[in-house]
Order: sequence, then structure tokens, then C-alpha cells
Amino acid sequence: MNVNQSKLFVFACLAMLLLPFQLQAEGPVVEKPHTFSAGTPARASEVNENFDRAYEHIQKLLDVVCKYHPTEAMCQTTEPQETWTNDFGMTFVLIQPGTFVMGSPEGETGRGSDEVQHNVTLTQKYYLQTTEVTQGQWKAVMGSNPSNFSSCGDDCPVEQVSWEDAQAFIEKLNLHENANRYRLPTEAQWEYAARAGSTTALANGNLVETNCSLDTNLNEMGWYCGNADSKTHQVAQKQPNAWGLYDMHGNVWEWCQDWYDSYPDISVTDPGGASSGSYRVVRGGSWYAYAQYCRSAER
Repeated sequence: MNVNQSKLFVFACLAMLLLPFQLQAEGPVVEKPHTFSAGTPARASEVNENFDRAYEHIQKLLDVVCKYHPTEAMCQTTEPQETWTNDFGMTFVLIQPGTFVMGSPEGETGRGSDEVQHNVTLTQKYYLQTTEVTQGQWKAVMGSNPSNFSSCGDDCPVEQVSWEDAQAFIEKLNLHENANRYRLPTEAQWEYAARAGSTTALANGNLVETNCSLDTNLNEMGWYCGNADSKTHQVAQKQPNAWGLYDMHGNVWEWCQDWYDSYPDISVTDPGGASSGSYRVVRGGSWYAYAQYCRSAER
């Protein structure tokens, strides 16, 4: 689903992306010196060649040390932890890179015409929050609560949040940690995580119903018009997907970083969406949405 990002979208929410400090797991790496440019070109070239030789020697020495003394602290790998929780109680799970088929097959129940299937490869690990951002987390960061369902409580998802509001929230998170760690997921990252290795309409199987009739699989995974009683619900009350993510189907819509655009019909790597557009993408469906709008491929 695409939404005008300058409009306050009712009951929209965001899923947060955390980029880890270090992702390499091959062992310690010596930081290479900056390029020297002062003095004459010949002198600069000589110094840089010396730097390069010194860098190579140090790296080789470190490799030898770690080969025979792998338990030394400097030889430990930097594999990121599987889950991580920040100062505001937001828990993130590590999503491994991989390739998947984005979009839906032509025979999928409730399919939209803009869900052209294509192969997508994501080359980088990333962290995604295990739940939608809650009202309590939003209040802790922003100092206010825009939610229509504020009586639902701090553990319910924040809503009445525009894409710009999401950016302001992210900016404050980054300022709090004095680092550029947080952003919205791309649409490809969102669907990859929502599917969690599945190829069906939902992370736990196929969809039978398209409207507000009770769908057995969707009822296990999320809140929609067939079971939500016309309101949002506390996060993480339904079954998580295989990667530990809750409410990827239903409860509230979730913002993505991308501008809405048509899909390519070729394989792509680390897509970031269109460079401009009229609408931002929201994903996942909501408490008031028909079942078909809660599918993994719905956009």
C-alpha cells in the first residue's frame, strides 16, 4: 500500500532498522592509515608506499599470531549478537543476508497487480525491531503520544504517525546514541523479514479468506478486521514468524523507507526503491484491514 507521506496517516506505524557496528566475522583487521598527500607528489608517493608495506606486514603478523594463539582477546571475531535491546526497551533481532523471491505468484489469493515476482539479494546483515514501536517507546523518545487508541496502553503500537514523524523519531534515537544507527527498513528488507523464509501468502501458510471472514492462518499471526474488534492490540500477542518477529501481519501498518514504484522484472541486489515519488510505502496491514491486505507481498 502506498501513502502520501505528507499526510498524517491514521494508524500507521514504523518498523525500525538497526545497523550493527561491525559485521565482519573473519577475525581482527588492522585499520589502514589515511592516504598521505602533503609535500611533493614524489614524496607523497614514497610515504604512501611505505604505509602500504607497513600495513601489509602488520596484518600478516597479526594473522600469524591469531593462527597459533586464537584465544587471545585481539583474535576474537566480531560476530554481532542475535538480539539487542536499546535504552528505550526496543529489542532487535539480527536478520542474516540472503536471496528471496519478492512479490507474489499470479495464483495467490488476494494478489495485487503490482506484486510482480522478482529475485532479490540482500548482501548485508541488519537488525529489525521484534515488534512494532509501542506507545510507551514513542513517549519515552518524543515526550508525547499521538495515538488514537491511547487507552490501549504503553504496550500497544503507536499510531497516527506520518512518515515525517517516523523520521523525527529516528533522528532523536540517533542523537541519543550519538551515532547514525537507525532508519526505516527498505521495502525489500521488510518483506524478506516478514516472509522469514516462507513463500506463501502469510509466514505460516496460505490465505483462504480475502475479507473480514475468519482466516485460520491469519488469526494465528495477526490482528485484522476479522478478529481485532475494531481496535489495536498489545504487541507480541500473536504468533511470531520463524525469525522472531511479531505483528508483521496486521495490527498497524508499518512504514518503509522507499518511495512507491513499480517492481523491476529482473533480479536485483540491495534495492533501495525509487529516488523520488509521490508516495511512501507502508506494509503489513492493520486491525481494520481486509485479510488480503495483510499478506507478506501486499504493498
